[in-house]
Amino acid sequence: MSKKLLEHITSPTDLRKLSLLELPQLAKELRDFIIDIVSVKEGHLGASLGVIELTIALHYVFDTPNDLLVWDVGHQAYGHKILTERRTKFDTNRQLGGISGFPKRSESVYDTFGVGHSSTSISAALGMAIASQLKGEKKHHIAVIGDASIASGMAFEGLNHAGVTDANLLVILNDNAIGIDPSVGALKHYLTSVKEGKNPKQNNMIKSLNFDYSGPIDGHDLPLLIQELERLKKVNGPKFLHIITTKGKGLQQAEEDQVKYHAPGKFDAATGEIQKKSEEDLPLKFQDVFGLTLVELAKNNPKIIGITPAMPSGSSMKFMMETFPERAFDVGIAEQHAVTLAAGMATQGMVVFCNIYSTFMQRAYDQIIHDVALQNLPVIFCLDRAGLVGEDGATHHGVFDLAYMRCIPNMIIYAPKDEVELQNIMFTASLGLKHPIAIRYPRGRGFLKDFRFQISDFKFEKIEIGKAKKLKKGKKIAVLSTGTIAHNVTTALAELDNPNEIAHYHFGFVKPLDEKKLHKICDKFLTVITVEDGVTTGGFGSAILEFAAKNDYVNEVFLCGIPDYFIEHGTIDELQQFCNIDVDGLKSLFSSLLEEE
Repeated sequence: MSKKLLEHITSPTDLRKLSLLELPQLAKELRDFIIDIVSVKEGHLGASLGVIELTIALHYVFDTPNDLLVWDVGHQAYGHKILTERRTKFDTNRQLGGISGFPKRSESVYDTFGVGHSSTSISAALGMAIASQLKGEKKHHIAVIGDASIASGMAFEGLNHAGVTDANLLVILNDNAIGIDPSVGALKHYLTSVKEGKNPKQNNMIKSLNFDYSGPIDGHDLPLLIQELERLKKVNGPKFLHIITTKGKGLQQAEEDQVKYHAPGKFDAATGEIQKKSEEDLPLKFQDVFGLTLVELAKNNPKIIGITPAMPSGSSMKFMMETFPERAFDVGIAEQHAVTLAAGMATQGMVVFCNIYSTFMQRAYDQIIHDVALQNLPVIFCLDRAGLVGEDGATHHGVFDLAYMRCIPNMIIYAPKDEVELQNIMFTASLGLKHPIAIRYPRGRGFLKDFRFQISDFKFEKIEIGKAKKLKKGKKIAVLSTGTIAHNVTTALAELDNPNEIAHYHFGFVKPLDEKKLHKICDKFLTVITVEDGVTTGGFGSAILEFAAKNDYVNEVFLCGIPDYFIEHGTIDELQQFCNIDVDGLKSLFSSLLEEE
């Protein structure tokens, strides 16, 4: 039996001591290592399995970290992390206090650029290359980007600039025809034709942008990869290597079902079988409540349109795409385009539900302001994954939306506390609003176990815009919450020795605020507590403070939410506890304030 190689690899320096003949064995060991740990600890699987050979080749050929390697998105960087001094820590991946699931500059010198959102690698690597030129440094700069990510506008902006420079930049296109869901769009068809040899060399789009283009080549052929990378090291200026890979390579099930095995949860490392969880007694996921409700609304309203940028499975827009394919659009990783496309449709009287993860909506902020709100177009933004999202960490938490949406004129903001309110606000918005609306809801499951049987026969009720609800009476203190964090508040209050002392109000509408109810609250209660799962700087609590200051109230107001720094990765329960918005944290605050009364 041959000796194990991976256990002796601490850094790329050790890797470069191996012979070319030993590298295929290392690739197998690296795949097995990732499969063994991710099967138990969970994480992003398929993307990293697909670039094992590329990862080894890059660190074998280039002098990392002196040569600068940038991974796009970072889903595919597990092998990179393992080979760069983090093999013994890899079992802590995405866990509280452990290593991040994405490249992170503060974690390692080998992580040259922090990533989590797609399509940033070319711009970042070009910036590094130009800086190296200006400093007189001779370094290589490599950006690894997938075929789904390169379709994004920002990637094209980077290519467009790079093509008129003489920067020492190598862009590697990892072409596997899939991001999280299958890649879409005209560029996908173009790349397919290139792979099939239907596009003659003189018609190559990348070459026309002044890149030295090579490929497409087999991204799992280690000797060929190393040979081509060695050749490209000697080529000056912007270079582009097109490689063909298989997402999930080395695990049969991951190759056959690439969507499911992008992040499969726990699975059997030997067989690849995913551990099935019984969902019969569990509430629906909020994303499924959205997706199924949209289909029901669309059945009765032919003007309803669905748009998502590359997340049909993650947002459950797939239900609309399956039922009404002519009225549902996956536009690829193109959030800016998605928002302005929705705006264009809204000008023609269509009722547009534009579903974008809260963290990804940040990428289209100018379009929200300039193309939607400024023109007061009633686009319905559905912000999935709002609040803390857990193990994906700081790049993915949807904690800024209340703050960045609240300052935009004409914008309505609503955060349902449960599945019923999500359905009803979608129904209300579908009837026609005078303004755009942002509806935010969290990752994960709802709270109502019987609700899964009520989607198709649900009796919709119109919600009055700007109206808050009193959930519980109280005498001394008022708690004001928005969104699903209300359930933590309700549970905490129920566990108090004297729960009747505290009133609880649900402000589904963060904008417009129910000022009539706020006047009554501020007149009655000297102490007010706001609770949100967004940042307290500029968020819901800030809105309450602004109201109090504007109306000369002197109530003592306590803000509970996400503090003014980036929250790292961990389970949602752990992170809520860290931010003191978990049940125990809220209960402790309520008890201490009651003692002071």
